[in-house]
Amino acid sequence: MYHETTRSIRVTVEPIYLDDQSSPSDNHYVWAYQVRIENQGDDTVQLLNRYWRITDALGRVQEVRGAGVVGEQPTLKPGESFEYASGTPLPTPSGIMVGSYEMETAQGARFEVAVPAFSLDSPYGDTRRH
Repeated sequence: MYHETTRSIRVTVEPIYLDDQSSPSDNHYVWAYQVRIENQGDDTVQLLNRYWRITDALGRVQEVRGAGVVGEQPTLKPGESFEYASGTPLPTPSGIMVGSYEMETAQGARFEVAVPAFSLDSPYGDTRRH
């Protein structure tokens, strides 16, 4: 698992290689990732936007931006958490993802929360960690 905390917002990510959805002979590799966002601070915050930077094993970069996560813009009171699962395909057997969430406090202050870089590893590629 990968963890990072920004302004009392803790983000935990666990990537999982999906062998049953992947087809290595077609250069198609798929991962799911489980994300937990915990508000460990004193302010209520809402997740407004997401940003992902996905890099495959050949260094090709894909950037993804959008409103919320999995169709939601969750509001987290102090002590609350939100969990979701998503996924990504790659044309290579490994890669790395990193990102951020744009949050807003109940008072209207916006800030970025870092999502830790996490390694996408399959049993078909180089076994070293990214």
